[in-house]
This record gives sequence, structure tokens and C-alpha cells, in this order.
Amino acid sequence: MKLSEYVEYDATGLASLVRAGEVTAVELVRLAREAYKEVNPRINAVIEFYEDAETVAGADAGHFNGVPFLRKDIGATEAGRLQEQGSRLFRGHRPDTDSYYFRRARDAGLRTIGRTTCPEFGTSGMSESILNGITGNPWDLERAAGGSSSGSAAAVAAGITPIAHGSDGGGSIRIPASWCGVVGLNPSRGLVEPSNDEFGFSRKFVLCRTVRDMAAALDVFSGPYPGDPFIISQRSRPYLDELSRPTGTLRVGVARTKWGAVDLDPEVLQAVDTAASLLEEMGHMVMEIDPPYEPAEKTRISLERGDLFANWLEDAARTMGRTVNADTLEPINLKYYERGRNSPAAPTGNLLEDIRKFRFRVGEAIDSFDILLTPTMPILPPRHGGIYCTTNPTLSAVEFREADTALYQYLGVFNVTGHPSVSLPLAHSANGLPIGLQIVGRFGDEATLVRISRDLERASPWSSRRPNVRAGDN
Repeated sequence: MKLSEYVEYDATGLASLVRAGEVTAVELVRLAREAYKEVNPRINAVIEFYEDAETVAGADAGHFNGVPFLRKDIGATEAGRLQEQGSRLFRGHRPDTDSYYFRRARDAGLRTIGRTTCPEFGTSGMSESILNGITGNPWDLERAAGGSSSGSAAAVAAGITPIAHGSDGGGSIRIPASWCGVVGLNPSRGLVEPSNDEFGFSRKFVLCRTVRDMAAALDVFSGPYPGDPFIISQRSRPYLDELSRPTGTLRVGVARTKWGAVDLDPEVLQAVDTAASLLEEMGHMVMEIDPPYEPAEKTRISLERGDLFANWLEDAARTMGRTVNADTLEPINLKYYERGRNSPAAPTGNLLEDIRKFRFRVGEAIDSFDILLTPTMPILPPRHGGIYCTTNPTLSAVEFREADTALYQYLGVFNVTGHPSVSLPLAHSANGLPIGLQIVGRFGDEATLVRISRDLERASPWSSRRPNVRAGDN
């Protein structure tokens, strides 16, 4: 197989070739390495391609048998492998445990061959850190790839691997999916391995290029684990089966107005209107919805959670024998740390009550709809730098969180509520930049998201669109 052929397949397609004996898992890893060498010097998405990648274990079975996979450098861990969380404080850190997530990845036949960039601690939705530099968007290297799953999205878009690990605590899968033109689902709270986020805001999943890979990944990674604090209702049939089932008629709420302080780019609004018309043509009942929350409520929750950051960071630094200061933390995260240390500790009950009220109000506002259609991001990918990066020294912790709420206005709300949501690459701007649109489902109803995503992929296919930087094009 040639590299130009390798990049045309999604993960499901590559695995079918392995099962048919037309290519081996080792050959696929070598092609991934070739793609990495060709495009990574330009995009800086993969910070480590394992030297022993050709011998990485993976089950000789499973839906993704033989497919190369990449790990985001925060969240789920591989025992003995570096995980630096985009931070100088964690430089050289190697966890000693395997996450259930990567056990399931191996059982499904995925071969994890390296790790990808992320902003420090995943705090930012941009694609740069002091430790690892800037990750360029394969569609325009001068623009952000999005974060915090920046390297994973850029690597998938550029063809290094067809699927990669991501995590989402406030949009961190969906932001880069939107700006890099790939598929990014944030599952329902509790569906995939719980994170160390005790409030259930952050969830693990993947970035990929097709809806069928998304559905297959749901089958691979969803399900309970020993010791789970609660278990979401289990399905009676595989998500892949949903690809052949009818969607039915849905009530669709469409967000045509802004939910935060940042205005919608006219091209983003046009993309929403086009998708809404498409859904209407499919027979769904489409109506506009008002913003379901107040930005100040969301910012308050973010700041209250951020005040817990200092204790975690101090404990981690102490364990590693290191010091928290300007040489180990980026400016914004250092301000969060100092705010947490210097603020009188508010009762955790206040935070829990704010979260409860927020979830109730949003849930009540959207309960009459089967799905929502919103922009993923209100703007096109911005140029590198700017106020949204944790490397920015000009904002206070409060100002940064207010800016965060304003820009990621359609995303973090559903991390708080627990609803599943997927960004689909349904549109492009006049100058060729991807525009992702978000579909939000009812809690625990990934099945409907799979079916409607399939319908939209068929009606407005994106597979023929190519970024400017893509392996195999030379």
C-alpha cells in the first residue's frame, strides 16, 4: 500500500484490509510513520512517535484491528509512557498505570503509536504551549488548530492516523474538530471511562473522519468500569447497527443567535441556516431556540471549579519534587493557582448547588427538542496568539474565564449538563476554512446522534475536501 492510498481510508476501512490479509498492522504503522515524517515538521501535532511503534501490542481482533492510533498528552494514560500535559511542571513524567480507555483500545485492535500536543493542562481552546510550541492547522498553518485536543485533530486531518484519542472538558474535542474539519463527539457523562474530574465535566473519546468510525468507537469505548460512581443505561444493540436504522421525525431546536458575548461570523450563521434547511427537507420539525443559560452562571461555575486547581497542582508538584512558579507554569495557569491559594475556600456545596441549578435550567429549556443544531464555534479559526492562550500574560484569571465563556458559548454548557454533542464538518468558508456544526442529543441518546450524523454526512459529504497539508500529496 502507498501512503497516498493509506490516507484515503478511515479506520474501519483500514481494519477491513487487515482482516482480508491485504495489509498488515506493521505495514500500517510504517505508513503512519511515513506520514508523520512528511507532515509533522509542518504542523507539529505529534510530539512523540514511539521508537517501538512497530511492536506495540494490540489484539488481533476487534473492529479496529491493526489501525494506528494516537494518544492526547493529557487524560487517559499508558503505563510507562511520557505524559507531560503540555506543561513544563510535568516534563519527563511517566504514569505507572494503564487507563481502562487504553485497555479497551488495545482490545479493539488499535495500536497506540505516539502522543499528541495539547495546551497546558487543557486549559485553553487554542493550540500552543511553551513546552511544545505551536500546532498549526493543516488547512492554514497560520491559524489555530483548536484545543485542547489540538494535536490529535491536526494529525487526523493531515492523515497521520485516521483516528486519535481526545478528551473534552469544555469543548476540547469539538473545538479542534470544527477548525480542523474532522468529526468530534463528546459523549454523555458516564458513557465512557470516567475522568478524574469529580464533577463529570470532562469525557474521553476520539477524533476521526467518518460517522461510521464514530459509531464503532462508541461500541469500543462505552460501558461501565469497576468502581464507577454511577452507570449509565446500557444499550441492547451496537451503535454500528444504528447506521442501518431509520431516523424518524425529530424536533430540532436551532441556535441562530449568540449564546455569549462573541458575535457569530456571518459565514458560520449561513452554515447553520443551510443545515437547518437540510434537516427541514429531511422532514424534521425545525424551530429557533433562545439561549438556554446566562453566561455569568457558566463563568461562576468555571471559577469555582478553578479554585480547586491549586490543591491538585500543589499535590502533584510535591509528589514530583518540583515547585510551582513562573518557570514551570504558563501565565494564566499560574494566576489560577495563585487565585486558588489566596482565596478563602468556598464550601464545595455552593459549587454543587450552582451546578445543580444550571443543569436544571438548561435541561428544562431544551427538553422539548430531540436534538439541537448550533454552531460549534462562533468564529473561524483565529490566527495564533491572542487573548485565549494560556501563554497570554495580560488577562487575570477572571477575565480569562469570561473570555472562555464568550468564545466557547455553545460548548461548555453541555459539559456541565452531561448531554452528548458532536461537531460535524458540514461547511467551509469562502477562503476554504472548515466550519463545524454541533448536534446535541438527549442525555444517553447517542443512537439518535449516530443516525442524524449519518444522514447529514450522506446529504452533505465532506470526504472529498482536502486540507493544504496532507500526507501523501507530495
